[in-house]
Amino acid sequence: MTLPTDIGIIDTMLGIPSAERDHWYDFMKPLLLDAESREQFSMPAQYMFNVPELEDIENGLAYTLQQMDSFGVERAMLGISGDASRVHESALRSHPDRFFACYAANPNLGMEEVRRIRDMKERFDIKAVTGFPSGLVPQVPINDKRWYPVYAACVDLDLPICLCVGVPGPRLPMEPQKVEHLDEVCWFFPELRIVMRHGGEPWTELACKLMLKYPNLYYSTSAFAPKYYPQAVIDYANTRGADKIIYAGYYPMGLSLERIFRDLPAVPLKDDVWPKFLRDNAVRVFKL
Repeated sequence: MTLPTDIGIIDTMLGIPSAERDHWYDFMKPLLLDAESREQFSMPAQYMFNVPELEDIENGLAYTLQQMDSFGVERAMLGISGDASRVHESALRSHPDRFFACYAANPNLGMEEVRRIRDMKERFDIKAVTGFPSGLVPQVPINDKRWYPVYAACVDLDLPICLCVGVPGPRLPMEPQKVEHLDEVCWFFPELRIVMRHGGEPWTELACKLMLKYPNLYYSTSAFAPKYYPQAVIDYANTRGADKIIYAGYYPMGLSLERIFRDLPAVPLKDDVWPKFLRDNAVRVFKL
């Protein structure tokens, strides 16, 4: 149960700090009704995190690469939509050996978004589509018909979709992200690889049950310090789910790599699970 040090780790959720960071969450502001979230927080779930102080960094890309090197992160997935796109697109072009792309879809845009996904695949060879059901304006539940063209496009392009599930950190309604909604989608789209993001709490036992039921459903550890990985997920990874659990961080949105890798050695994964968790499962699911 020792954390290995000779694996080229793949981080399936990472960002690059920049001045644009102040606007990363503007898209959800219409849904934030409390004054603290709208006026005081630098990120909408700040009450849950000690957000890394990175404002004084002159070169966010160089700093991020240095941090990745320090903790053995070989490659990382960057989003190329929203206000972070310019910095991330530059990093993808200048360091294709270190970064690969994902695209955050908005199913409210219908076929326009399907065409956009195809364009992103052509231009950036995106390896995944992502979705934040509770953060969309208007919100779109995981099993809503508006998602279905996006899901179909992912199947056609052989792309996984990473969906936030569980109670959202920002003070937004949770209904769109109930884990039970995945049952219908996994059933109707057996060819669609679905990766759960952001914990799935308080329905982690249900998440593990659905992963056992559906071979196309996976779980990533994004937005959780390793100290707080759900016990049900650890138990599942150590038994029948070794091929289903994928490492993801949350730098610089809410966690530093230093914090993540300080906690990781205490996670009680079996020796044969660590390589799958840190690298092999990501390589297979994201076709890297």
